[in-house]
Amino acid sequence: MRTAVLSAGSWGTTFAKVLADNGHRTTLHARREQIAREINEEHTNSEYVPGTTLPALITATTDHAEALDGAELVVLSVPSQSLRENLTRWRAALPPGVTLVSLMKGIELGTTLRMSEVIAEVAGVDPGQIVVVSGPNLAPEIANRQPTATVVAGIDTARTAAVQDAISTDYFRPYTNTDVVGCELGGAVKNVIALAYGMLTGMGLGDNTKATLITRGLAETTRLGAKLGADPLTFSGLAGLGDLVATCVSPLSRNHTFGVRLGRGETVAEAQAATKQTAEGVKSCRSVRDLAHALGVEMPITEQVERVCHEGLDPRKGVAALMARETKPEMPK
Repeated sequence: MRTAVLSAGSWGTTFAKVLADNGHRTTLHARREQIAREINEEHTNSEYVPGTTLPALITATTDHAEALDGAELVVLSVPSQSLRENLTRWRAALPPGVTLVSLMKGIELGTTLRMSEVIAEVAGVDPGQIVVVSGPNLAPEIANRQPTATVVAGIDTARTAAVQDAISTDYFRPYTNTDVVGCELGGAVKNVIALAYGMLTGMGLGDNTKATLITRGLAETTRLGAKLGADPLTFSGLAGLGDLVATCVSPLSRNHTFGVRLGRGETVAEAQAATKQTAEGVKSCRSVRDLAHALGVEMPITEQVERVCHEGLDPRKGVAALMARETKPEMPK
């Protein structure tokens, strides 16, 4: 199969490697000529996946039309808040009827649309053409062929199964799901909860606190998903709990490391300058909060993360506000 991956960042490059390891000729679209040249000449992408040799089946170009020419599978892996702008530029070159795979985990600011909804709207495609990949997807571990599982979700079962087959390797095991809403929400909200987890780590708080955060973070994600018609069981699976745990606890997670810096007292600007890569939760906390407000769903952890990131609230005061909330049954009827 001829595939195109639009973005040569860490996850895009790693996903291209998964495809190539399964025998598919894959073209990466890179924004910078330097990265494209290194991939083509050295078979490495030292900036985003250092220490990894890329298969010869991967080539790179800075021309999106060249990358998309003849592609049977197109993978989108840009920062979620830049999807609309990028896809507007790319849509004319998309092959008719092509399967579009979303690796992005976020809720669009302003519209509160999920990434598959943005793709359908901007590209003018039927939602059945879109397949979502979600789960514990820490790129450096996958690039090093460490065993992991993931979820591919779509409403067209044939397309979903085709993507599952395309990315099944001896180290990458995909499961299918029809709950696109639940898989996308799990992937978006876990970034926000991981920021909070990082803050707790930066403040030196212990495992009881962190376990409480993960559990209550999963509860508010599930509440939001149920309101939108997602299957609550999705949040106990790889795209829910699995992704949440990996993103919260791992130093490889951008949201975790960004949160650690905030917990140590750095400002958002200082943390951004130090990490250099996109921590999706910083922007998504606002759109997730807006979506929750519109639906009348309580998401207290998300509220406090938004206040820390965008209102300058001291993380310690955010923890105090959460602990001062009225106590309620853990699982209300």
